[in-house]
Amino acid sequence: MRLIGNIVWLIFGGFVTACEYALAGIALCLTIVGIPFGFQCFKLAYFELMPFGLEARKVEDGNGCLYSLMNIIWFFVGAIPIVLTHLLLGLLFAITIIGLPFAKQHFKLMSLSLTPFGRDILEVDGGPFS
Repeated sequence: MRLIGNIVWLIFGGFVTACEYALAGIALCLTIVGIPFGFQCFKLAYFELMPFGLEARKVEDGNGCLYSLMNIIWFFVGAIPIVLTHLLLGLLFAITIIGLPFAKQHFKLMSLSLTPFGRDILEVDGGPFS
């Protein structure tokens, strides 16, 4: 079921947002200062490609000062366009009953894109293709 969900997810908005993260990651990695933000974008792009079967969990030491500082900088550097994309797509999918699981994923990813630092992407119970 996860495989079908991930395929449909790619067709209905997942590929667009993954490309958005990947392009932001490439642009941020062009500068030395932006490399940590670029790596975070690549991690989130992977999560965007297969959100069914993956989970974002807080890192055990994820409440540190560095994570908070990076999340504040991230908010001003790259979060706003990505959050607006997730909000628009989530509201669009929430209109229909069939689109509700995808709307839920977009809203989950919207909150993750606001504060991505201090979180890890993990597989849940057998991985994304079970």
